[in-house]
Amino acid sequence: MEQVAATMEQVKLLTSVNDQHGGVIVELSEPIDSGIFASMLRISISEWRKLGKKGVWIKLPIELCSLVEVAVKEGFWYHHAEPTYLMLVSWLPGGAHPLPPNASHRVGVGAFVMNEKREVLVVQENSGIFRGTGIWKFPTGVVEEGEDLCTAAVREVKEETAIDAEFMEILAFRQTHKAYFEKSDLFFLCMLRPISFDVQRQEAEIEAAKWMPWDEYVAQPFVQKTEFVKHISDICLAKVDGDYTGFCAIPTASSGGQMGHVYQNAQGRRR
Repeated sequence: MEQVAATMEQVKLLTSVNDQHGGVIVELSEPIDSGIFASMLRISISEWRKLGKKGVWIKLPIELCSLVEVAVKEGFWYHHAEPTYLMLVSWLPGGAHPLPPNASHRVGVGAFVMNEKREVLVVQENSGIFRGTGIWKFPTGVVEEGEDLCTAAVREVKEETAIDAEFMEILAFRQTHKAYFEKSDLFFLCMLRPISFDVQRQEAEIEAAKWMPWDEYVAQPFVQKTEFVKHISDICLAKVDGDYTGFCAIPTASSGGQMGHVYQNAQGRRR
């Protein structure tokens, strides 16, 4: 027994920092033997329990993926993964827990861009469900990590068509579920004003891109028969005719000084 106690005293606790909710965060970076990690984790859990800690988060870089099995055997489960790391979590009190779930939504944007000739910017995709269908659609894409909605819409238009554009308003948004790897989806329809007009398609993803007369666009069976697409087309037309007001982006700072945007009704703030 004395030998076991001496061995435990020699094993160091895992380095951790307290979070704001009575738990701890462990961020591993250096290589470590799985057996040593197992011993350190068990002793650390014992100590955290004594201190009344609850949620324990372990951030494992991809280089240390061999330690996942050790953590799982000690009661940890997957929370989320990024390209360079895996986040595991455990609730020491056991039972139901209030830990926040992984991100539940993917966020996408679609760009409504119309020139003075009442032509709308459209593309045909060379991959995905629209490949080979002949359907002309608005440029669309996924918002990148840390990217504002307004910035994402401008970027997607530039990438897919080489058109420079200015964000004007969010006209509408849609929420769906079980859309992408079982995640929910938020899609924001954005109105942009074109600054340049020479269309050049992105060869990697776009089969064709052009300015299309509005009446020709809405006459497509895809637009007429797809309830969602028909609905947003009606919104776009109402906006062009002055019968609809969307949400413009207002730069704002949070209480912690972090910059972001509030999207508010554009009535009275038209440019």
